[in-house]
Amino acid sequence: MTQARKRLVSLSDTPYYHCVSRCVRRAFLCGTDPLTAYDFEHRRQWIVDRLQLLAGIFAVDLCAYAVMSNHYHVVVRINAEEALAWTARDVAERWTSLFTGPWLVRRWLAGDVLDHAELARVATFVEEWRERLMSLSWFMRCLNEPIARMANAEDRCTGRFWEGRFKSQALLDERALLSCMAYVDLNPLRAAIARTPETSDYTSIQQRIKNPDGHALRPFCGHSDDTQGIPYQLKDYLELVDWAGRAIRHDKRGYIPPNVPPILTRIGLVPEELTHFLKNKQDFPRVLGPLERIRQMASTVGAAFFKDVSVSRHLFRQVG
Repeated sequence: MTQARKRLVSLSDTPYYHCVSRCVRRAFLCGTDPLTAYDFEHRRQWIVDRLQLLAGIFAVDLCAYAVMSNHYHVVVRINAEEALAWTARDVAERWTSLFTGPWLVRRWLAGDVLDHAELARVATFVEEWRERLMSLSWFMRCLNEPIARMANAEDRCTGRFWEGRFKSQALLDERALLSCMAYVDLNPLRAAIARTPETSDYTSIQQRIKNPDGHALRPFCGHSDDTQGIPYQLKDYLELVDWAGRAIRHDKRGYIPPNVPPILTRIGLVPEELTHFLKNKQDFPRVLGPLERIRQMASTVGAAFFKDVSVSRHLFRQVG
C-alpha cells in the first residue's frame, strides 16, 4: 500500500534521498521512440537544465542524476540548515523566481512601506515558502510539472505525463549514499546505452568528469565533514563506479576484478553484495542503510517497519 510521503522522508534521520519519476505514456520522455521514430533526445537536456536551476533555488543539493528514455533518477541532499539561515528577503526572492507571488510580497520586495498587519502577512508567506524550499515533494513538483507541460505542448495532447507520484528512497548512511549514486550513474551502462561512465550522456558522473569544479553538483570534500560535501574523494568514487561498471559488463564470466577500490574496505561495503545490488536493483526498497538506522527511522516516522530490508541486511555489515 502507498505510504504518505511524511513517513518516507525524515530529515532528522537522513538528508539524503533517491527519487525516480517515470513516464506514464508509451511515448518516450527522451531518445527515439521505436513506435513513431520521433526523436525526443532534446528532452534530456530539459531535465538537466531544470535540475540545475532548482538546485540553485531550493535548499537541495544534487548528488547524482541519470536521465533515461522513459524515466530519470536523482539523488539529493536536503540542506535544511541552509534554508533556516536564509533571510526573509532571500526566501521571498527565491520563491518569486519560480512563482509570481502575492501582490503584497511584490510590494514589500520593491521597498514599499507596509503596516504591521501587512508585514505579519508577508512573514507568514515567507515561513510557508521556507518550508517548501526545503521540501522534497515541492522540489520534485517544481521539476516534474514544467517538464510535463512542455512535453504535452510538444506532443499536442493533454493529460498525465508522469506515472503517479515519484518514488523516494531514504539513504541512511554514506554507504547507502555511495551505493545508490553508483547505481544511478551506471544506469546507461546497464541499459547498453553507453560503454563507459565518461560517455554516459546526461548523467552526473559525466558532468563530474568533464567539469569537476562545477557548482551544480554537491562536491566530494575528501573528509568526514558532511556539511561541506560528500565525505570521500572524487577519485575514489570514480574508481568505485568504474570497478562496478566492469563487474556488470563481465558478469557472465563470473568474477569480480581483483583491484577492488580501497573505499569499499574503508566504509564496510561487502564487494560481492554491492555487485549483486548494482545488477539486480529492481524492487526499490523505501529505505537503504544499516538495519539499526532503518529501525531508528521507523521509530521517528511512526512506522512499525519498512518492507524489503533484505537488501540492506546483505549489503551493509557492522563496522567499527
